[in-house]
Amino acid sequence: MTGEPPRLVLASLSGEADARWARDGSLWADLALLGGIALDAESREAARQLVARDRSEFLPPDPLVFVDVQLAALADTPIRAGMNVRSATVEPVRAAARVCAAHDAVVEVNAHCRQAELCEVGCGETLLRDTDRLCAFVSAAAAEGAAVSVKVRAAVDGVDLAETARRVDAAGAVLFHVDAMDSERVIRDVADAAPDLFLVANNGVRDRDTVTEYLSYGADAVSVGRPSTDPRVLQRVRQAVDDWFATREGQPAEATDVDLPTAPDADIG
Repeated sequence: MTGEPPRLVLASLSGEADARWARDGSLWADLALLGGIALDAESREAARQLVARDRSEFLPPDPLVFVDVQLAALADTPIRAGMNVRSATVEPVRAAARVCAAHDAVVEVNAHCRQAELCEVGCGETLLRDTDRLCAFVSAAAAEGAAVSVKVRAAVDGVDLAETARRVDAAGAVLFHVDAMDSERVIRDVADAAPDLFLVANNGVRDRDTVTEYLSYGADAVSVGRPSTDPRVLQRVRQAVDDWFATREGQPAEATDVDLPTAPDADIG
């Protein structure tokens, strides 16, 4: 990736992670992955079925216009943006990557979601299980000049994440975003297998202990998902990340205390 590497990432939340969400988190995070957004007819129909059973999804009339407008809305913020995309077919991913490249944004191929509706049409975890197909998506996006991230899930039967990391690296990905699924040591396996990939660790990132664990295993950054709307969590994680990297660079850590916006008490365990 060009520029300063992100150290704290906001992970996409279906139907919630939009430009306003990214702007709210920009005080602490370096990169915000908006979306996920369903791009093609198959994935959009699956998203409609998810909405019908009370899940939150983005279903704008034109998903590419949505991507363009949302990224443009963050042009004056310090946070770098990206868009998590879901598709059963390659060409819409290529088109979304073109839009992301125009905004110097990351395009994140979603090989992570495990909802049955998405998997049945070939999205999410189904894509993770078919490495050749996943690499075709990555290559198409990379050819458009976008920085490509791949969001994956650990502990999927029959999937060797270390091998997947090597393959998507060769296909043109620059970020590998791993939901560790309580298998935190998989981060070390991936870091060893694909040292050139920028590795973002996700799942349960809440405090200094979780940040330290993931970074000790070789992650380059951590991401926060569900608590990304809670400034108390983001401040704790930001301070822990800054302390970690400052210590390793031989510099004193700078305090990141700020005046927090009022937030209701919530379960952030």
